[in-house]
Amino acid sequence: MNVPDDSRFRREMASAYRSGWHFIDLVTAVPQGGDSLMVTLFGEPIVITRGDDEDIRAYRCLRRPRGAPQPVRCAIRYGMIFVNLDQRDHQLVEAEAPTATPRSA
Repeated sequence: MNVPDDSRFRREMASAYRSGWHFIDLVTAVPQGGDSLMVTLFGEPIVITRGDDEDIRAYRCLRRPRGAPQPVRCAIRYGMIFVNLDQRDHQLVEAEAPTATPRSA
């Protein structure tokens, strides 16, 4: 069995796992407008904030000087916060209605 090169293996794992949705915490972790939560996901600092409009948002903290926080896709499901670090634009494709032949035909 070949053992993969560590750097190559880490790169492949990071690209595979970044494209999925990852659980961060419960929405109760940021209960009021202006509250925030800092987490590290795949070595990247992510800030989860609740705005004054009560919406929860996620931002990637850039380490460059004068870098503005970069928005990260964030979703709330069943009281849980999920983020997706994949930077590719995901668009839902409207599927055509399946055509089926009735069994009695």
